[in-house]
Amino acid sequence: MERGFFRSLFDISFTSFITTKIIKVVYVVTLVLAALAAVIAVIAAFREDTALGIVTLLVAAPLGALIYLIYARLVLELIIQVFRITELLRDQNHLQRAAFSAAGWLPSDVDVTKPAATTPAECPKCGAVPGSGAAFCRNCGHRFA
Repeated sequence: MERGFFRSLFDISFTSFITTKIIKVVYVVTLVLAALAAVIAVIAAFREDTALGIVTLLVAAPLGALIYLIYARLVLELIIQVFRITELLRDQNHLQRAAFSAAGWLPSDVDVTKPAATTPAECPKCGAVPGSGAAFCRNCGHRFA
């Protein structure tokens, strides 16, 4: 399921994500922008007043940059976890579908995202009422065609 960056970038079905591939670059850009903003704030403060510049240099700029970086890191970690969970569930669903098909629990040509079109009102073997879209009888295990 792993694809390259450019193949994922131009995947119009959105089955492969680039977020997990570029999150490090986004964080480095965030670090650079926070440092640049702190330097600009210190320069602007020194242009106004020397005392304000010293306070900004020693307190305001480092504290502001730190708070910004903490917030950015939390947001990026949340985003990456959502994408990792999505990828994990997609891969797990694929493996589970393959295992169930190999075990004979699902026909290999059945699309599990759609309910079965022909579910009888009752099992022809034991007479139990199956659930909607069931492929097997829960009572006796008879496979519905």
